[in-house]
Amino acid sequence: MKRIALLPDGTVSHEAALYLFGDEAVELVHYKQISDVFLSTANGNTDYSVIPIENTIEGSVSLHMDWLVHEVDIPMQVEWVYPSIQNLIGRRQELLSPDGKLDLSKVTKVISHPVAMAQCQQFIRLHMPKAELENAPSTSEAIETVKNNPDKGWLAIGTILGAKRHGLDVLAEKVTDHDNNYTRFVLIGPAKLGELKPLGEDKTSILVTLPSDFPGALHQVLSAFSWRKLNLSRIESRPTKKKLGNYYFYIDVLHNLDSVLLPAAIAEIEALGCQVRILGSYLSYSYEPKMTEV
Repeated sequence: MKRIALLPDGTVSHEAALYLFGDEAVELVHYKQISDVFLSTANGNTDYSVIPIENTIEGSVSLHMDWLVHEVDIPMQVEWVYPSIQNLIGRRQELLSPDGKLDLSKVTKVISHPVAMAQCQQFIRLHMPKAELENAPSTSEAIETVKNNPDKGWLAIGTILGAKRHGLDVLAEKVTDHDNNYTRFVLIGPAKLGELKPLGEDKTSILVTLPSDFPGALHQVLSAFSWRKLNLSRIESRPTKKKLGNYYFYIDVLHNLDSVLLPAAIAEIEALGCQVRILGSYLSYSYEPKMTEV
C-alpha cells in the first residue's frame, strides 16, 4: 500500500488527496508542517507527498516552490486542480443573539492558515471587522484551536471536512472572496504512477537558469518552444538565492518528454549556455465535480 504524506487531517490538502486517489487503497500520513511533508518522502518514510503549489487568488505558494527547487530533488509525478472552499467554523450556540440569530459581532478572533485567511478578506472585513486575526500552521490546526478554547468568541476558517473531524459547526459556507477559487497540487515521489483518472493532460515542468552575460537569452529560450509550436501554460521567475538579480525561470510545457520536440527544445536551450533542470513530466488533471455538487 502506498504511503502518502500530506498536511493535517481536515485540510484542503486532505480533501484534494481523497479526490485524487478515490477508491484506491493508500495510507495517508499527516504532518503539521509542509517541511515535514517534503522530508518524509525525501527520507523514504513515505512514497509520495501532496504539495499545494498555486492558488487562483494568491498565486504561487512561494515557500513550497522554493522547497521543490532548493531543498529536495523529488520529481513531480501527478498534478491536479481542486477547489479551495473555505468556511466559517465554530460553535453556533456561543454566537446566538437573544432572538436566536447568528451574531458575528460577538466574534473576538478569527484563526486560519495565512493563505486561507487571505482568500476571505472581504468576508472578514464585512462581517467581523473588529475581530483579531491569528495565523495557524494549517486550517485544521486552526479548527482544533477553536475547539479547545470554548466560550471565547473564536472562529476558524477551514474545510467542512475539518469541521466534521473536530465536531464543530459550519456557520457560513463558501466565505472566500471569489467563487472560482482553486488550488493546484502536485504529487512528488521517486516512482512513476499510472493513470489515476481519465482525460489527463501531458505536462512537463522545467527550471531554466540563464547565463548572466547573454543579452536576449530569455527571448531565445522562448523561441526554442515557439517555433516548435510547444505551448507554455506558465512561466514564472524566482530568485536563485545565490546572487541579487539572478533568477531562474519556472516553465510548464504542455507536452511530455517521450517525444522528439521537447527534448530537442531543451537541447537547444542548453546550447545557449542555459542550465535546465527537469522537475517532472506527468499527467495533469482538471477538477471534475460530482453530479451531486451544486
